[in-house]
Amino acid sequence: MAAPDELFCWEGDWGLPSISTDCLVVLAYAQFAGAPLKLRKISNPWRSPSGSLPALRTNQKETLSRPSDIIIHLRKQKFNADYDLSAKEGADSLAFISLMEEKLMPALIYAFWIEPKNYVDVTRRWYAEHMPFPLNFFLPGRMQRQQLEKLRLLRGDERLEAGEELEKELYRDAAECMNLLSQRLGSHKFFFGDSPSSLDAYVFGHLAPILKCKLPNGKLQQHLKTLDNLTNFCTNILQLYFPKDGRESFSQKTSPHSEGGDFDHVPNKRRKQFLSALVALGAMLSYALLTGMVSIQHAHHEALEEPPDLQDIGSHHDHEDEGDG
Repeated sequence: MAAPDELFCWEGDWGLPSISTDCLVVLAYAQFAGAPLKLRKISNPWRSPSGSLPALRTNQKETLSRPSDIIIHLRKQKFNADYDLSAKEGADSLAFISLMEEKLMPALIYAFWIEPKNYVDVTRRWYAEHMPFPLNFFLPGRMQRQQLEKLRLLRGDERLEAGEELEKELYRDAAECMNLLSQRLGSHKFFFGDSPSSLDAYVFGHLAPILKCKLPNGKLQQHLKTLDNLTNFCTNILQLYFPKDGRESFSQKTSPHSEGGDFDHVPNKRRKQFLSALVALGAMLSYALLTGMVSIQHAHHEALEEPPDLQDIGSHHDHEDEGDG
């Protein structure tokens, strides 16, 4: 029997199986379709085969990162949550997914990554606390710049900057999108009958973070909570397909130095201790250089007296470290 595909995702919080919209979409679809994936929840994207999350490593060693590509792959493996949809329902599903990408995703990016208080108090703090050292010092800022570029691309404006007018426009579009989704769902449990489809996965992935995360500027959440059927929709999916995450949302808090997921098993303990020692040694040496405890001129003089091999090795490692950064 072939080994299962491996899905790498951001770990969860706030009662959600993951804090990432894209990861939630993939996780929900896999649950709906019954795909037997080996799940690895991590807080270090550099440990993903693609360097980003989500990422699916197939049993053929192919790596997929975009939710749409992962869903297409799962369909090809006969895990199709849209199997019973009619042609019209399939077209409606694509139309609503496009609507969310155009109207709801920009507001999500703004709320979590651009709005100053939300970003500083919630988003940056979460990633800084959950990422391993030293990535937590620079990756959140890099991710914010990537999200700003994504927002500019979605809006078709290379000079787009945060501001009150932009916020009003984005939140207005998002509210209209949520209203349309609410009208389409009506009193049904799922968007197309009694079984969830890919549209349900996309809606859940976009709305669940809005519903569950307590942002200082919570205008999107305030509007979502006026739409009872959508809030019940998200709550029902969490209870039916991710009950463990809801129960453990308050009892399971990840340590700032933990990287979570399936990587934290006992056989790796010695390796992790060794790596931690190397990081600590590097930090101490950096501190010594920066504070002047070690003289650069004196070190250079001594280096000239050493055999050239030792100097070459040191410079080689320095270049490697710069490349890794």
